[in-house]
Amino acid sequence: MTYPWLLYLMGLIYIIAGVYHFINPKIYLKIMPKYLPYHYPLIYLSGFFEIVLGISVCVPSLKNISIYGIIFMLIIFLLVHLNMLVNKKASLGIPKWILFLRIPIQFGLIYWAYWYLKF
Repeated sequence: MTYPWLLYLMGLIYIIAGVYHFINPKIYLKIMPKYLPYHYPLIYLSGFFEIVLGISVCVPSLKNISIYGIIFMLIIFLLVHLNMLVNKKASLGIPKWILFLRIPIQFGLIYWAYWYLKF
């Protein structure tokens, strides 16, 4: 089976995002909800999983389980997006309208991943 190029693009996006967790963890530290413990380990762990899921979504035998992992991860990341919306310091000075826009985009990313379960 030939994979659609958008599936490879999805994988690449998660790999790049995951690598960035290791390159610049301090930016993620600023947006982490205060009620979560162990901020740095969570930043590195989420980056690791983004990389692993981004790679494995491109492997036919791992694609479906990877997609479920991506969907789960994106749902968990909603906590960060909501935290940025309600916490001025965590918003990093991003305008509220952009922070609001990120919520439906997050659901769009979830749908994008879900779409490939049937291929």
